Amino acid sequence: MTGGEPSADTAALRPLLEVSELRVAFRAERHTLTEAVKGVSFAVGGQSTVALVGESGSGKSVSAMSIVRLLPENAEIAPGSRIVYGGQDLLAATPAAMRNLRGRDIAVIFQEPMTSLNPVFTIGDQIAEALRRHVRLGARAAAARAVELLDEVGIPRPAQRVRSYPHEMSGGQQQRAMIAMAIACEPRLLIADEPTTALDVTIQRQIIELLARLREKHQMSMLFITHDLGLVGEIADDVVVMQSGEVREQGTAREIFETPRHPYTRALLACRPTLDHRPARLAVIADFVDGRQPPALSDAPRSVNGHDPVVLEVRNLRKVFCMKKGLFSHEAVAAVDGVSFTLRRGHTLGVVGESGSGKTTVGLTVMRLHEASGGEVRFEGTDLLALSDAQMQPYRRRIQIVFQNPYASLNPRFTVGHILLEPMAIHGIGSGTPERLAIARQLLRRVGLAEDALGRYPHEFSGGQRQRIAIARCLTLKPDVLICDESVSALDVSVQAQVLNLLQDLQDELALSYIFISHDLTVVKYMSDEVLVMSGGRCVELASADEIYRAPRDEYTRRLLGSIPQGWRTKTGV
Repeated sequence: MTGGEPSADTAALRPLLEVSELRVAFRAERHTLTEAVKGVSFAVGGQSTVALVGESGSGKSVSAMSIVRLLPENAEIAPGSRIVYGGQDLLAATPAAMRNLRGRDIAVIFQEPMTSLNPVFTIGDQIAEALRRHVRLGARAAAARAVELLDEVGIPRPAQRVRSYPHEMSGGQQQRAMIAMAIACEPRLLIADEPTTALDVTIQRQIIELLARLREKHQMSMLFITHDLGLVGEIADDVVVMQSGEVREQGTAREIFETPRHPYTRALLACRPTLDHRPARLAVIADFVDGRQPPALSDAPRSVNGHDPVVLEVRNLRKVFCMKKGLFSHEAVAAVDGVSFTLRRGHTLGVVGESGSGKTTVGLTVMRLHEASGGEVRFEGTDLLALSDAQMQPYRRRIQIVFQNPYASLNPRFTVGHILLEPMAIHGIGSGTPERLAIARQLLRRVGLAEDALGRYPHEFSGGQRQRIAIARCLTLKPDVLICDESVSALDVSVQAQVLNLLQDLQDELALSYIFISHDLTVVKYMSDEVLVMSGGRCVELASADEIYRAPRDEYTRRLLGSIPQGWRTKTGV
C-alpha cells in the first residue's frame, strides 16, 4: 500500500455520499447568474436515511439533482464544489459514466409520477428497460423480474398490472411503479424527491412504510427530500434543514425535533397545525426571525352555537357519472351517493376522504359546476338544483370556490387587476371602473398584498401569493359561502400557515361559512367546527371536529386518523 492510498478500514468508514461546498447558479437573461445553492455540505452514510428539508426555493431539489447531474442546461456548478460517491468524484465523471451510474447505483423517485412515467409504454416495459440496460437481462427474464418488482412494492395482480399504462393506475399505484423501477437494479443510493406530496394520507403512510421496508431489505441508503417535517421524523436518521440555498442546521432526527437550534427550524416545526391543540393563530416564519421569541398562541374555541342561521342545507345529494366500460357499453358510477349536511353562518365544515371518495365532487355539485343527479341544495331555503341557469346566476356570486392549484386557477394572460375587476363587472358590483379598482385595492390589502400587484401578472408571484389573489378574487363578489378545495395542499408549511390564518381572519371579520375540502386531516382539524368523512361517495361519519378526532365511530375514520404523520413521537414510540 502506498502512502497516498487509504486503508480498507478508512474507506469503510467513509460515508457513501459526500457533498462538500456545493454551489449551483442558474444563468438567466442577459447572462446574469442567480445562485440557488450556496456552499451546501452534507453526507449520507451507508444504509441510512438523510432528509433534506426546506420550503420551495430552498435549494434541496437542486442539491439532489446535482448529485445525478440532471440539472437544466443553464445551471452552472461552481469550481470547488465536490460530490463524492463511493470514492468517485461525480462532478469529474464523463457523461457516459454518469449514464451507467444513474439507475444502477443511484436511482431517483420523482415527485409527480404521471410526468415521470412514459404514457405510451406499459409499466412492465418501462421497468424492463432499466433491467435490460443496466443488468443485461434478456427480454423474457426482464419481463418476469418486472412482475416480481410490482409484487414487491404491493401492487395487486402484478401479472396483469404489468401490462397497464400509467393512466390506468391510481396516483398511489403510479408512485409504487416508480419505486419498483427505481429499485429494479438494486441501487446503493435512492433519492426520493417529495415522493408523497400529492398523495392521500393513507397512501402516503403506505409509501413511507414501503420505502423504509425496501431500504432495510436491500440495504440501501436514502436521500429523502420533503417540506413536511411530520414525515421526516418517521423515516430519517439525520436531517439537513435548508433555507435560501444554505444549510441552516443539521443533526440527528432526535436533535432536530427535540432541541432545534436555528430559529428557522423552530419555525418550520411550529407552523404545522397539531392534533393536540387549536391556537387562535398559527405561528409563521416571521415570528421567529432575528431570534425574536414568537408570541404566545392561546387556544381558540370552536363555533358551537347551534342558533347561528343555516346558510346551506344539503339533502341526499347524488351525482352519477356515466363511464365507458367497453366499446359499446357504459357503466353508471355514483361519485356522490346520498350525502347530507348543514352549514351555519360563520362555521366551517371539513370534508375529508381519500382520492375518489367524492369530496371534491360534493363541492362542485353544490356550486352546480356539476349538475346533480338527485337531492336538494338549499341556500337560505331556496333549492339551487331546481333553478334555471338565469335564476342561478345571482347565487353563483354568493357561493365561491378556491381551487387547489394556484398556478392553474389564474389566467396567465391577465393582470391581477383584470382578474379582480372582471367578476365585479360581470355581476354588476361597483358603479364603474374607479369604484371597482378601489374595491380591488382594498381586497389586496386585506389578503396581505401590496396595491402595486394590480399591474402585475400571476407568474410574478409565489404560490402562496397566487392563492391569496385567488381568495381576493372570490371576495370581490362578497360571497356568503367559500368552498376551499384542497386550497393549501400545494403550499409549503409556512405559506400554508399564512393562508390558514388569513382564512380564519376573513371568517371572523365577514362571518363567512367554509366548506373546507382536504386530505390533510391535521389541517382539517385545525380549521373545522364539524367534519364530514367520505368514502366511496358516501358519508361514513359526521360529527364535531373534537368528537371525530377523539372518538371516531367508523373503522374507515379510524384508519384515516391512524395514517396521520406524527413525526418523532411515532418513530420513538413516545
